[in-house]
Formats: sequence, C-alpha cells, structure tokens
Amino acid sequence: MNDTPDDLRIDQPPATLRAMTVERLRGAIISGRFRGGERLVERTLCDQLGVSRSVVREAIRFLEAEGLVETQARSGPVVAKLDWARAHQIYEIRRLLEAEAASACARVADARIKEDLRQALADLEVAFEEATPIRVYEATTRFYETIFLSAGQDISWEVVQRLNSRISRLRALTLATKDRHTSGPAHMASICQAICENDPAAAALAVREHLTEASEIARRLLEAEE
Repeated sequence: MNDTPDDLRIDQPPATLRAMTVERLRGAIISGRFRGGERLVERTLCDQLGVSRSVVREAIRFLEAEGLVETQARSGPVVAKLDWARAHQIYEIRRLLEAEAASACARVADARIKEDLRQALADLEVAFEEATPIRVYEATTRFYETIFLSAGQDISWEVVQRLNSRISRLRALTLATKDRHTSGPAHMASICQAICENDPAAAALAVREHLTEASEIARRLLEAEE
C-alpha cells in the first residue's frame, strides 16, 4: 500500500468518524486506489486516515459486510478481488431488477416524479464531469433510488443497496476504459427520457442496453486479469 496522501486524512469531530472513515475507504477501493487482493494494514490506515485502530476495525467490518473487503486467515483483511463469475451474477440481478423498476416507474411517472428524475440526472452529469468516484457513487445511487422508490419497488431497492458498493466498483472499472460506445450519463439520459415519456418498454430496453454494454466490457477486463 502506498504512503498516505493528505486527502485521506480526516480532521472532523469524532461524532461521525466511523461513517467518514467508511466513506474514505470505500471511495479508495471503488476508485481502484486500493486494489483487489491488497492487504489493509490497520496501523498504516490509522496513519493515513488519522483515526484510531478501533475506528479502522469498525470501518473494515462495515466494508466487509458490503462485500468490498474479505478477511483471510493468514493475511487478515484484504480488498476483495473482482472476478467475472461474481460480476456476472451482479449484472444479471441488476438487469432483472432495474429493467422492471424503470418500466414500473414509466407507468406511474407524473410531473413530480419526472422533475425529481431530471434533477437526479443533472446531478449525475455534474458528478461525472467532476470525475470524483465518491460523487459519482452518490449521484448514481440517488438516480436509481428515485426510479425504484417512485415505482414503489422498495424491497427491490433494498436488494440493490446491498450490492451498491460492488456495483460502483464495476462501474468505475468500465468507465475507466475507452471501449464504451455510449457514455454512462448518455445511457442514464436514455433511461430518464423513456420514463419521462411514460414508455415502459423503452425504459426497460434502455436499462438492458446499458447493462449489456457495461457487462461485456467488465467481462473482457476481468477475464484478462484472471
């Protein structure tokens, strides 16, 4: 693990220290700064983040529950490796749940839902322009949350939330390539447009096209690594 840049250090009151530590570590893993298989050494992380070991341990346990960290018998906590077998399952789950949610949202979308979705898309486009992984993670989550909850798909959204960190990792992987025929924001804009036109079939198709392209890029990259 590389020596600390100052942007990892936390200089805030301790009330939300664990949450902030989780956020910083999650962002570092999603962006690829900490790579799959890399050991997470508590003492090093304490120095990098400027927090105690107890806070680091709590954060690691939290990220382990999200599937970003694995604890190995000899090595201790390491960044979970991405492999195509797991990624394929995630894309299939997303394809089913997101296509259905977009379709359902298009059926019920009224003026308020359309405005909320357009605002979420605008925030997403700004986040992509800034190219800050954690901002992209948060804005993309809000975009899909708007779709799922507006469609009344709260249970499906709970399932997606459990996968969100791993989804964001895959998103960062595919967005870093030049292989995409259509950009992430452009795909999201197509989904938004279909919903705002109250076209369920087009909304579901836009989701499937987006995930088909992303999953194919991920497959090539991950199989090449393996």
